[in-house]
Amino acid sequence: MVSLPILSLPSSELLGRRRVEEIQNDQSLLLSLSSSPHPKIFFSSPFLSQSTGLGSYSSLRRRFRISLSRSRCVISGIRSSSSSPDLPAVDPSIFGEKRELTGVYSFVDAIPPAVRIASSAVIVAAAVASGYGLGNRFGRSQNAAIAGAVVIGSVGVGAAYSLNSCVPEVASANLHNYVVGCGDPGAVKKEDIEAIAKKYGVSKQNEAFNAELCDIYCRFVTAALPSGGEDLKGDEVDTIVKFKSALGIDDPDAAAMHMEIGRRIFRERLESGDSDVEQRRAFQKLIYVSNLVFGEASGFLLPWKRVFKVTDSQVEVAVRDNAQRLYAHKLKTVSQDLDASQLISIREAQLLYRLSDEVASDMFRDHVRKIIEKNISVALAVVKSRTKNLKPAVDELNKVLAFNGVLTSLKNHSQASQFARGVGPLSLIGGDYDGDRKIDDLKLLYRTFLADALSGGIMQENKIASLNQLRNIFGLGKRETEAIALEVGSQVYRKRLQQAVSNGDLMNADSKAAYLQNLCDELHFDPEKAVEIHEEIYRRKLQQLVSDKAELSDDDVKTLEQIQIMFCVPKQTVEAAHADICGSLFEKIVKEAIAAGVDGYDAEIKKAVRNAAFGLRLTREVAMSIASKAVRKIFVSYIQRARAAGSRTESARELKRMLAFNSLVVTELVADIKGESTDAPPEEPEPVEQKELDVEWDSLQSLRKARPTHDKIRRQSQKEINLKEDLPDRDRIDLYKTYLLFCITGEVTRIPFGAQITTKKDDSEYIFLNQLGGILGLSDKEIVDVHRGIAEQAFRQEAEVILADGQLTKSRIEQLDQLQKNVGLPPQYAQNIIKSITSTKLSAALETAAGRGRLSIKEIRELKENGIDVDTMISLNLRENLFKKMIDGIFSSGTGDFDEEEVYQKIPNDLNIDPIKSKGVVQELARSRLSNSLIQAVALLRQRNRQGVVNSLNDLLACDRAVPSTPLSWELPEELADLFLVYVNGNPSPEKAERVKYLLNISDSTAEALAAVKDKGEQNAANEEEFVL
Repeated sequence: MVSLPILSLPSSELLGRRRVEEIQNDQSLLLSLSSSPHPKIFFSSPFLSQSTGLGSYSSLRRRFRISLSRSRCVISGIRSSSSSPDLPAVDPSIFGEKRELTGVYSFVDAIPPAVRIASSAVIVAAAVASGYGLGNRFGRSQNAAIAGAVVIGSVGVGAAYSLNSCVPEVASANLHNYVVGCGDPGAVKKEDIEAIAKKYGVSKQNEAFNAELCDIYCRFVTAALPSGGEDLKGDEVDTIVKFKSALGIDDPDAAAMHMEIGRRIFRERLESGDSDVEQRRAFQKLIYVSNLVFGEASGFLLPWKRVFKVTDSQVEVAVRDNAQRLYAHKLKTVSQDLDASQLISIREAQLLYRLSDEVASDMFRDHVRKIIEKNISVALAVVKSRTKNLKPAVDELNKVLAFNGVLTSLKNHSQASQFARGVGPLSLIGGDYDGDRKIDDLKLLYRTFLADALSGGIMQENKIASLNQLRNIFGLGKRETEAIALEVGSQVYRKRLQQAVSNGDLMNADSKAAYLQNLCDELHFDPEKAVEIHEEIYRRKLQQLVSDKAELSDDDVKTLEQIQIMFCVPKQTVEAAHADICGSLFEKIVKEAIAAGVDGYDAEIKKAVRNAAFGLRLTREVAMSIASKAVRKIFVSYIQRARAAGSRTESARELKRMLAFNSLVVTELVADIKGESTDAPPEEPEPVEQKELDVEWDSLQSLRKARPTHDKIRRQSQKEINLKEDLPDRDRIDLYKTYLLFCITGEVTRIPFGAQITTKKDDSEYIFLNQLGGILGLSDKEIVDVHRGIAEQAFRQEAEVILADGQLTKSRIEQLDQLQKNVGLPPQYAQNIIKSITSTKLSAALETAAGRGRLSIKEIRELKENGIDVDTMISLNLRENLFKKMIDGIFSSGTGDFDEEEVYQKIPNDLNIDPIKSKGVVQELARSRLSNSLIQAVALLRQRNRQGVVNSLNDLLACDRAVPSTPLSWELPEELADLFLVYVNGNPSPEKAERVKYLLNISDSTAEALAAVKDKGEQNAANEEEFVL
C-alpha cells in the first residue's frame, strides 16, 4: 500500500503543461529559422498557439510525438501485401512494440472491473475501520476514533483512486497491443475496440484512451501517404476512411491528426532545409487526401488557411494537381480495347478524385491521342524505311480507325452520360503531330492509306468513309486531301487506262464514254480530271509525232484520230492542242522567215513556210493567226519608231519602210500560207458599201489619187494582217493623216541658216497611202472622213480670211469657188462651210444688235424669210429683252394705237417666246407706264409743249387698252381740264377723246365748257393764247 503513490501516473494538468512547453519550444524554433538565408518557404508561418483548435489534443502524452521519417520508412510495407480484401496489410512496426504492464498496471489488467470496484470498496472500508480502531485505541474517545477513521479512510480513498486511475492507461495499453497484435490494419475491428473500452469501463472519449486512438490513426495516415517524391496510388483515401471507421475515431479528432501531420511536415521542412520540393508535394498530397477523407466537412474541420496561412488558390492547386495525377494513373488502364464498363469506372474515379469535367475531358483526349500517336509513329517508321511492304503501316492506321470507331460509337451510347468525359472522335490537335513540321508526315501516311485502298483498282465505299475519318483525325484540309487524292487517283486511273488499251477492252467497248465513266465511278475519280488526263495523253502523243519530222503523215493523223475517238477528246480540245504544239513549230518557222527581212525571203524559206503550213495540218485560220501575231509585233515596232521621229518627213520614211516590209515579205508569207500565187491579185467581190462610197472617192481629189486601180498596181499588198486591234482608233487615224499630209505637202529638207526646201512628190505616194490604210485596218468610211477632214480644214482656213466681215459678195463667191477647186473639196461640203462661217458672223452681229435694241420686228421677219434661223443665232434671254423693248416702244410711240393680236400673238411667235409669259410682261409694263404717262403729260403742259401733251395722253390711251384703268386722280383738277382741252384741240377721234375724258375724270359740264373755249379760240386764232395756270 505504501508503493501506490510512487506508481501513480502524471496528472492531466502536468501533461498539459508539458505539451504547452513543447509547442512553445517549437514556436521559438520556427521563429529563429524564419530569417535564415534559405529560399522562400512554401508557407509563411504556421499558427501554433493553443487557440488554433488543436487544444483537443494538447495534453497528449510524449509518445504521441513519433518520428515522421520513421513512419514513412514502412510505406512500402503497407502496399507490399494484402491479407484482407478491404485494407492492405501494414507492417506492425509503424505502431511500435507491444507495451508490458508491470506493478499495479498488471494487477489492474488482471482483475475484472467488478472485482476492482469491490476491492476499492474493501480498501476504503478497511481503511475507515482501521482508522476508527486506531483512533479509539490511542485517543480513547469517540472524536479521536472518528478523526482516525477520517485520516486512515482518506488514505484508503487515495489508494482506491490510484488503483482506478490506472484503468484508462491500462485500457490504452491494451488498445495499442491489440492493434499491434492484429498485424494488419485491415484486421482491426470496431467491435473489438469497443469491447476493450467496455472491458475496462472507460469511454472512447476518455483523454488517455482517445489519445491512443489519435496516435494510432496518426501513425496509420502518415504511413498510408506516399513520400514526397511518389505519387498517390488512388487507394489512400479509401484505406484511410476504412481504418478511421474501424477505429471509431471522431472526425474532429481525426481532422486534428491531419493538421498535426501537416505541422510535422512543415517542421521537418524547416529542419532539413534542402528538400523544399518534396515537402511541398507531401503537403499538397496531405491536403488533397484530407479533403477527400472528410468530404464537405473539410471546410471547417481542416483550417489550412488559418493555421498555415495558405490561400484558396494554393489549396485548389494542391487538389487539382493530385487529382490529375490520380486520374492520369487511372487512365493508364485505357487501351484500344475499351468498353462501357471501363468508361463508367473512370467516370466514378473522376468524381471520387474531385476532378472537373473540363480537365478530365482534356486529359482523356490527351491520353487517347498519345495511344494513336504510337500507332502513327510505327506506321511512319515503316513508310520512311523505303520498304516495299507497306502492309504494317496500313495495319497501324487501321488500328487507329478502329479505335476511332469505338470512341465514336461510345459517344452515341445510351449510357454516354455515365461515361468518362472526353469520349469522342480522335484528333491529333495539341499533340506531337500538331504542327507544320509534321504535316508532311501525315500527308505521307494519308497517301499510303489511299494508295492501299486503290491497290485493287476499285475504291470501296467503306474505304471512302475510312479516308474521311483519317482526314479528320490528322486535321488535314480539304484542298490538301483533294490534291493527294488527285495525284494518287491519277496514277491509278492512268494504270487502268493502260490496261484497258493494251487488252483491247476500251477499243472494243460499244460506248467509249460509258466505259470511261464507269471507270471513273469505280475509282471515285473526278470525270473532269479524267478529261484533262485524256487531253494530256493526246497532247503527249501529238508532241511525240511532230518532234522528229516536224510534220504529220497520214498514218500519224489516223493514230491521232484513233486516240481522239478512244478517249472521247472533244474537237475543240484537239484543235487547241494542234494550235499549241504544231503552232509553236510553225511560229518558229514564221519568225525565221520574218527575220530574213526583205532581202532574205528566198525560195528556200518560201518552201519551208509552205511545208510547215500544210505538213503540220494546221487550219488556215490557225496558221494566219500565228503569222498575224508575229507580223503585228514587227508592225508595232515600225509604228513606235515613226511616232518617235522628230519630223513628219522622218515619220513618213519609217512608215514607207513598214510598207515595203509588208509588200515584199508579209504579202509573200500570207500567199505561201494560203498556197496562192502573188503574180495576180485575188478577185474580191466589191461590197455594197464600197459602191455607196464611190461618189466620195470621185469627189475628193486626194481620194482619187489614193484609190487603187489595175492600171497603177499590178500586185496588191495583203491587208488581212493589220493593226486594227493593236492601236486605238485615234492613233490609227493620226498616222494615216500624217502620211496624207506628207503626200500633200511633199518632202521637206532643212538647209543651213534655218531655211528649208520642199520637194513635191508625184502621185505615187498616194499608192503607199492606200497600202498604209490597209495595214492600219482603216475602213473606207474612215479613210474618206480623214481626206474630207483635211480638205475641209484647208478650205475653212482660207474661207474665214475671205469672209472676215461675214458679207458674201459676188467677187468673194468667185474666190471661194476657185479655192474649192484647188483644195479638191466637193461643192456641197464647201457650201456647208461657207454657210457655217457666214452664220457665225451673222449670229454675232444679230447678238450685238439685239443686245443694243437696234433690231426691229420687221427686220427679224425679213431674216426668217431669207432662211436664217434667228432662234439659234439669238439667245432666248436676248429675245425676251428685245420683246420688252418693242413693247416699251409701242407704249411710248405717242400714237395711242395698241393691236392685241400683234402684241400678244404675232410678235411672240416671231421671236419664239412664251405667249403667256409675254402677255404678263405687256400688262406689267402697261401698269407702270399708265401713271408715268399722266405725270409726263402734266409736266409737258407746264412747259407749254402741246404736242408733247397730246403724245403723252396717247401713250396713256395705249396703256389703258392693254390694261383697262379707272379714272385717274390729280391734286389740281384744273390741270386735268387743261390737259383735256389741249388734247381736244389736237382733233383726235371721238373715241379717243371720249376715253381721255373718262380717264381724266372730266364731267360733261366741264367738257361742254371746254368745248366752248375751243370754239372761241378758233375764232381768235390770230390772237395769242394765254393759259392761266
